[in-house]
Amino acid sequence: MRPRPALVGLVFTAAALRPASAADYQPTAANLEARRAFQDAKFGLFVHWGVYSTLADGEWVMHQRRIGASDYEKLPGLFNPTQFDPAEWVALAKAAGMKYITITSKHHDGFAMFDSKVSDYDIVDRTPYKKDVLKMLADECHKQGVKLFFYHSQLDWHHPDYYPRGRTGADSGRPAEGDWNRYLDYMDGQLRELLTNYGEIGGIWFDGWWDKPDADWRLEQTYRMIHELQPAALVGSNHHRRPFPGEDCQMFEKDLPGGRTAEFNKDAEIGALPLETCETMNNSWGFNLTDRRYKSTRDLVHYLVKAAGHDANFLLNVGPMANGKIQPEFVDRLEEVGLWMAANGASIYGTRGGPITPRAWGVTTQKADTVFVHVLDWDDSVLALPALPRRVKTARLLKGGGPLSVQQSAATLTLTLPETGARDPYDTVIALELAAR
Repeated sequence: MRPRPALVGLVFTAAALRPASAADYQPTAANLEARRAFQDAKFGLFVHWGVYSTLADGEWVMHQRRIGASDYEKLPGLFNPTQFDPAEWVALAKAAGMKYITITSKHHDGFAMFDSKVSDYDIVDRTPYKKDVLKMLADECHKQGVKLFFYHSQLDWHHPDYYPRGRTGADSGRPAEGDWNRYLDYMDGQLRELLTNYGEIGGIWFDGWWDKPDADWRLEQTYRMIHELQPAALVGSNHHRRPFPGEDCQMFEKDLPGGRTAEFNKDAEIGALPLETCETMNNSWGFNLTDRRYKSTRDLVHYLVKAAGHDANFLLNVGPMANGKIQPEFVDRLEEVGLWMAANGASIYGTRGGPITPRAWGVTTQKADTVFVHVLDWDDSVLALPALPRRVKTARLLKGGGPLSVQQSAATLTLTLPETGARDPYDTVIALELAAR
């Protein structure tokens, strides 16, 4: 994840952007159903956790501090998360109203957070903890009915065969040689482990393609292997482009779909697949001791609601500490968002983007014959909207059910909003029941 160097002077070849051999990918019925369920879920927990947590300076610390691979290899010996409680993590996600968890199986530092047999550079072989945290979390997710996805970095600052080098990790001290295809075999080997040793998973969340966008990543081969091992598993990649053939969902990092406020999203066109946006609670993905730029609960609810209005899921990140605990500032916000979702989740879960495109005042979502108007920022007593495709039968507050006055014409729909004191401090949700078709 962030930060990223600017994409200056790069050449994006057609072959790299669109692996033609994957163009014939036809998702299975199980995969299509998984896509629908993913869209219905709407809210997930992102977890960035690794040996970098010991330095408490984010997940890019190896690159940013110019730490060589040989020195970085000392960190696993300091990583002993004896307070990690997978049941506590999953219960916290559920209390927040989240339906799935996406956790880093391997980040750009190359260290595997699972028991890999392809390499001994992993949590079981190199740390005093000696346990497979992904297996523990997978078992708990299956027990509590939460879908588990694995983030997996295609970029690797540690592996000697990640060569030619990309735009990052230049100070790792690796030899100036390597076998690129051997590295890809290594990556596929670890992916095979993740897809065969942890039960049914939701999918693979790739990141790092952008480090070498002109390389032959053998995406068709990798994607085919994933779908053969688990046909329902969703494949997505944080490459900031329209989805490539063989992918099942599209991600947007620190941006709503189409927002392009982050530099690396300037070319991120929206495709036709299920959408997801991810964001941090402060400004860091991995644990950062001095990052106090915490977003308020109101900010987080607004982002969640806006994501749903843009027809996207919201993947909200936590960066657990090296001891395995999630810091209290994150726990508090997750619990507060959960209280709001408990009262208003009907306007989020199972919805799609509503008939009115996002506006400055808020967004709309829709489920069957009900349109939910999310009033996020509007002080006046009257809100004028474009006419909906069908006549509104009733208008009521979702929270409390109180009826609202509505006037309709061929071109407009005017809602009389409740008094200020009756409005939700985060999002006043109005349910509009449409007439039958």
